[in-house]
Order: sequence, then structure tokens, then C-alpha cells
Amino acid sequence: MGRFDDRATTPRRGPKDIFRWKVIDAITGRNRADPGGFTTPRREPDRALVAGTDAQLTWIGHASFLFTLGGKRILVDPIFAPRLGPVSRLTPPGLPIEDLPPIDLVLVTHNHRDHLDPWTLSRLGPAPTYVAPIGNGALLRKSGASSVTELDWWQSFTFGDLEITLVPARHWSMRFPWDRNDALWGGFVVRGPEGAVYHSGDTAFFDGFSEIGRRLGPIDWAMLPIGAYEPRWFMEPQHMGPEEAVEAAHLVGARHLVAMHWGTFRLTDEPIAEPPIRARARWIEQGRDENLLWILDVGETRSLVR
Repeated sequence: MGRFDDRATTPRRGPKDIFRWKVIDAITGRNRADPGGFTTPRREPDRALVAGTDAQLTWIGHASFLFTLGGKRILVDPIFAPRLGPVSRLTPPGLPIEDLPPIDLVLVTHNHRDHLDPWTLSRLGPAPTYVAPIGNGALLRKSGASSVTELDWWQSFTFGDLEITLVPARHWSMRFPWDRNDALWGGFVVRGPEGAVYHSGDTAFFDGFSEIGRRLGPIDWAMLPIGAYEPRWFMEPQHMGPEEAVEAAHLVGARHLVAMHWGTFRLTDEPIAEPPIRARARWIEQGRDENLLWILDVGETRSLVR
């Protein structure tokens, strides 16, 4: 039994489900095929803004962001490695790891390999302060961290002018078959002088979004996953689809939706180009201001000064 089994997604997916998805459905042609021809768009970062202390947000790729709030530079779920096991990046990191400015904080939402990468953390080294859910500290220290704070859901940590709160997510954790749900997972709300940033980590759609907004809102910028959702019978308990991400932004009361978790690794069956198309269509369908939906190019920098 995992320490946090009671908080994990249900129904649980296991080896039989993976065999059905990767073997049975593949043989029978039920899996969707990517038509190809799409290249994830890239943009050169605003290096002056990244190097300074004004509030900004830069998409590194996947769920990895560098943002500055309260004069502190923060990396969340940093993945700079060229591959995750057998899965290669579709596009390089938006900012090379060697070009990072000095990092104050590293936030890690959970221990899945596309969110917690020892290769990256060993290169970031002991200088930053690391914040993660309960049970992840030992792996962070093994990867080179020296200052680690572990939080339970709804616990907060103060760092300078920032308040960092770990919030629930509908997900689970595992590094190896024998440690499933032994470490907690979640998202982060970071509130600073310029406003509040929410990074959901990996999550399926759940009613917890309303509680996050009620307890920690208003949220100015919500980084929410729009990819890795097909096939739905397998992914629904653990990953949102694009339309659900738009609804989640509404439930947390976010002013901006910042799309993530697409275009960097081919992890699931939907075409790589599809998530932003569907997210934008639902956003417009709801009559929301298109300028408040941020579907960034990899490497793109946006100012968070309102």
C-alpha cells in the first residue's frame, strides 16, 4: 500500500491497462495516428527580461517554466534533459540550461519522470531552495539539492515576499513499480506583489479547482495542462483534455490561462498539433477575451507586470 493511496486517482491504471492500450488497441487500430507535418513553434526568449528581476514568465517546454515574481527567479518542474528514457524531445528547451540566470526557487509538483528529472536537478545544484510535496525530499537531495522544504496539501512556505502553497491535484505518483503513491503530488499557488501564479502540475479534471480558487484566489495566471489526454478511457483519471483545462481556468477564477504539457514529448495518442486548436476553440466558444489565453511558443517570454 502506498502512503497516499487514499488521495490517488481512481480508477487506478496498471499493467493490464497499458497492455490493452499499447498492444491490443494498437493491433486492432483503435489508437489515433498523428498525421505528422507539425513542428512545435519556437521563439527566442526575452533574455533581458529573463535576466532581470521584473515579473515575467517563460515557457521552457512541457510543464517547465521559468518565472519571476517578487524579484525571485523560480523554475517549476524543470526538464532540460534531451530525452526521457526512450522518449526524445520534439524540440529543445526554450532556454538552454547553461543560459539560465541564478535560480532562487525550484518547485517540483510530483515525481513522474517528465516532471522530476535528476539529470536537470544535478545541474541546477544546491544553490536554489527546493519545494516539493511530502515524500520527494530524499530524491531531491540525492539529485543535488541541499535546502528542501516538503509540503502537504494546503500548507504554505514563505520565501521573501512570496507565499507558496501546495494545492491538491487529481493524480498519483511513482518512480518505480514498488513505490507507487509513497510520495505526494500537487500543484502550487505562488502569490507575490505582482499577483498570483498557479501551476497545477499533472491533474485530471476535478472539483478541487473550485476550492483552490475559493481559498487562494484571485488567480492571475493559471498554468494548466492541455495535452496528454488520449485515449480518454485510459487518461481521464489522470490528465485533462483541452476543454477541461478551459473549464478549470474558469473554476479557479483565473484571469489568464497559460497552456502547458503539450508539444514537447510524444507521450499519448492525440496529434501533437491538436491540443491548442481545441483549447482555443473552447475559449472562443465561451466568449472569453482571446488575449487572456496564452498558448506560448517554446521559449516565449511574457511580462507579468499588469
